Amino acid sequence: MSASSPVSVRDVLADATARLSGPDARHEAELLLLHTLQCARSWLFAHAADALGDVDRARFSALVARRAEGEPVAYLTGRRGFWTLDLDVDGATLIPRPETELLVELALARLPLDRPLEVADLGTGSGAIALAVASERPNARVLATDFSEAALAVAARNAQRHALTAVRFAHGSWLVPLQGQRFDLIASNPPYIRSDDPHLQQGDLRFEPATALASGEDGLADIRLLVAGAMQHLHAGGWLLLEHGWDQGAAIRLLLQQAGWDAVETVQDLEQRDRVTLGRRPA
Repeated sequence: MSASSPVSVRDVLADATARLSGPDARHEAELLLLHTLQCARSWLFAHAADALGDVDRARFSALVARRAEGEPVAYLTGRRGFWTLDLDVDGATLIPRPETELLVELALARLPLDRPLEVADLGTGSGAIALAVASERPNARVLATDFSEAALAVAARNAQRHALTAVRFAHGSWLVPLQGQRFDLIASNPPYIRSDDPHLQQGDLRFEPATALASGEDGLADIRLLVAGAMQHLHAGGWLLLEHGWDQGAAIRLLLQQAGWDAVETVQDLEQRDRVTLGRRPA
């Protein structure tokens, strides 16, 4: 098959699927082709027999090659869906993952609709948690913080695109931007992977910012900091919600209990794995 010969959309997708690995190969190939053509998914089915032009084929083939080398689809397309939002992402931000939507669900369950609220999302990255909460609680003012100025720029761009004007942004490490402020709820998806975990050198994680993934020898260094210091930035009865690894629930519950938090609980995700641990500041 020569580089200039006409090839149908169907054939191009089949070839790309064969070049990629894993159960999501077809879906990933479709996402990359949609990005290349800037069209809706329905177009792929309506025009499956159409010939794809040389320029588009070359651009698509280059993206498939990069994906085959392990580069995340979200970075290749610059987009990732989260909650009800379509978010910009790049190499400065962690890629939002479906399991983090549990953290949003738990936060919303503790944020009433009938009064003003103050919420903080620490280590916001692309702004996924902050913007999802703001989209569902128009009476909430949300502060999104990050140590990375590049990540904050992405998050601010996402807020602007979705017209979520109640979200403000602050640069700084963890609790530092919260000085002098109190909140009804603080949420965070902090780094929680052990710094020597071999998974950091595998798959998509190789391309994501290491500072957003790893946290000390046991993965809990940043979580310890949040557990120890977040209470002073919460109103009485306010909540701290932390996403974490599947094997860290018991350790984080103990940290919260020892620090004097009430209503400590770990909630499992859809795969029945410990995913979010939370605690409430005593009234």
